[in-house]
Amino acid sequence: MSSNVVRPTPRPLNPWLYLGIPAVAALMLILLETTDLDMVLAQMFYDPVAGKFIGRHSFFLENILHDRAKQVVIGFSVFAILGFIGAFLIGRLKPFRRELGCLVLSLGLATSFVTPMKAVTAVQCPWSLEQFGGHETYSKLLDHRPPTDNPGRCWPGGHAATGFTLFALFFVLRDRRPRLARQAFIFAFALGSVFSISRMMQGAHFFSHNVWTAIFCWLICLGSYYWVLYRPAVKAEAVVKAQPVSA
Repeated sequence: MSSNVVRPTPRPLNPWLYLGIPAVAALMLILLETTDLDMVLAQMFYDPVAGKFIGRHSFFLENILHDRAKQVVIGFSVFAILGFIGAFLIGRLKPFRRELGCLVLSLGLATSFVTPMKAVTAVQCPWSLEQFGGHETYSKLLDHRPPTDNPGRCWPGGHAATGFTLFALFFVLRDRRPRLARQAFIFAFALGSVFSISRMMQGAHFFSHNVWTAIFCWLICLGSYYWVLYRPAVKAEAVVKAQPVSA
């Protein structure tokens, strides 16, 4: 069965907005490397009397807001994959094939980049540091890593990516449903922020770890949108305009 759904013409992208804000945020994070902001914020969530972070063994933060929430997002990703596959077989889904493909690509890239970067950077988690009852030596992102038998695996923030990866919804909906796209952006930003704060309360990440994750997820989703949905559509429109009009 065919569908009459027409693929929308992409709205112009403002590079000062879509690239400028992440660039400024990244620059600010680099400048913050010269301060102790990460350590100060982490100390706010640490109880020196109990010798642990206030959310370290919280059932809600660990089992609900971490494990169950991650499973929900994984389930959503599985449905996105099934939808993309179905777009090759089901008539009603075929007009949305590119959008579903962009969604799957964005979700996949925005979550898979975390683990390799953790291994390369070897940044320690707050709960592993001497200042918070651990045995590892603190070093900032751009510092040399002290010798250790247990390299860190905490930069960028993994659980934050589970929320911020949903920036993909904003881009997928951007041209068809602008208002819903804005709501999706607010939801993704809020969810990623909640996940970030919850892990900070547990001592799993510093503040900057999660902000870097948000920047990376945004750029990955933007790049996927530009490659899959934005640029091809503009080219197609140009081809149509270039065709001579028959008498």
